[in-house]
Amino acid sequence: MTKITKLLVANRGEIALRVLRSAREMGIQTVAIYSEADRNALHVRYADEAVCVGPPASAQSYLRGDKILEVCRQLGVDAIHPGYGFLSENAEFARMVTEAGLIFVGPSPEAMNIMGDKLSAKQAVKAYNIPLVPGTDEAISDVEEAKRIASEVGFPILIKASAGGGGKGMRIVNSATEFEEQMQLAVSEATSAFGDGSVFIEKFVTGPRHIEIQVLGDEHGNIVHLFERECSIQRRHQKVIEEAPSSVLTPELRAAMGKCAVDVARACDYTGAGTVEFLLDENKNFYFLEMNTRLQVEHPVTEQITGLDLVKEQIKVAQGEPLRFSQDDLTITGHALELRVYAEDPQNNFLPDIGTLTTYVRPQGPGVRVDDGFEQGMEIPIYYDPMIAKLVTFGKDREEAIARMLRAIAEYQITGIETTLAFGRYVLEHPAFVSGNFDTNFIRDHFPADALKPAQPDEDIAKVAAVLGAMLMTNKKPAVVASPDAPAATGSAWKRNRLGVR
Repeated sequence: MTKITKLLVANRGEIALRVLRSAREMGIQTVAIYSEADRNALHVRYADEAVCVGPPASAQSYLRGDKILEVCRQLGVDAIHPGYGFLSENAEFARMVTEAGLIFVGPSPEAMNIMGDKLSAKQAVKAYNIPLVPGTDEAISDVEEAKRIASEVGFPILIKASAGGGGKGMRIVNSATEFEEQMQLAVSEATSAFGDGSVFIEKFVTGPRHIEIQVLGDEHGNIVHLFERECSIQRRHQKVIEEAPSSVLTPELRAAMGKCAVDVARACDYTGAGTVEFLLDENKNFYFLEMNTRLQVEHPVTEQITGLDLVKEQIKVAQGEPLRFSQDDLTITGHALELRVYAEDPQNNFLPDIGTLTTYVRPQGPGVRVDDGFEQGMEIPIYYDPMIAKLVTFGKDREEAIARMLRAIAEYQITGIETTLAFGRYVLEHPAFVSGNFDTNFIRDHFPADALKPAQPDEDIAKVAAVLGAMLMTNKKPAVVASPDAPAATGSAWKRNRLGVR
């Protein structure tokens, strides 16, 4: 076992700060890196040491593995935690770290390579009889052959980039007539995004739920699952709201999916924290989708229901420690929700927004957790992912977790930019979500473009005029008359934030 004494976090923002906090609790010295755009970021101020690694653009800073390793050499760092995004799933960087004699807090480069390619992942899990979505098991480039296979599988089908993620290089094809055009677009997008135009075909599962299982493995052959997360509320194939546990899984289905997730991890000798993703159809059939070989953005909901600190567990595994618990020791307690608070405009197709956090006040109180990397007066940089915070609530059951999330959204004060807070409130109050009867098409089916549209000024003026008119008729004097643009104190928190009312 090798004790980590000094850890560098090769990331930024809320995940960097979150890892730094766990490391500090473990008595580990910390080093932050930052770009010129993040010079005043909270993670920079929090770490014991911080080093600038380049200009704002990621390719010149957070993606410069050579510069990061040079910082490690200069400061006597013995381990690197990659967070998520950036270099977290880069097998070559993980290899560079280990070859430099440092500890990489994550899986082996070999496991990353196997699971980083969707086709090699399918091949690896075949021996364990993991259910797979019908389709091709290898890349295909011949359009006519691909069209023939698509017809056999049955439309609609999904063309997917083998090296892809985040919805890039992915196209839904509803008929043979549009197949050729969509395949060319998928190949082009995959080549542009990943430098690899390999694509494959899968049956498109209509109305699926996105269920993922958290796994944790050590270097001694022990692998457990930490139950599931429901991640079906998505925009552009990326998650916005997650919860644990899922409202639709039975204990039997949970156990079956958990066993499959552990087998997927065994298929690549996985160590550390990872996530196995599944599609669940309307008949409760589940299919292996992919494995993410890193910590997930939504890991806090798993931490809330299990009582574990996943970052600490990652570090312990990286030090060579065996897991201190078995599958039978793990239980689900309560219910947790996470809303990703993005600097985006939900009314404008979730277009990213930039600007200054004129007002920034976090919610507090029982069962509320905020993982963020910002404070009032800071700017949302244009160079990186627009996520401001992970807003997490926990309750004894789903109803309490939802109630606390609604309270937390109302208390969260953000002005200066558009955010997904109002969208979160809309989802949590929607009958489909409350009942648990929803899937990955929630936004398409239940979120009209004008869903969050505030009342028109003319309507507000008319209401105020009617009140004043009635009072004049009765010779009553109003104690307070609000301006037409100012919502009542009991009105929408989002509207108060949007109008700058504090």
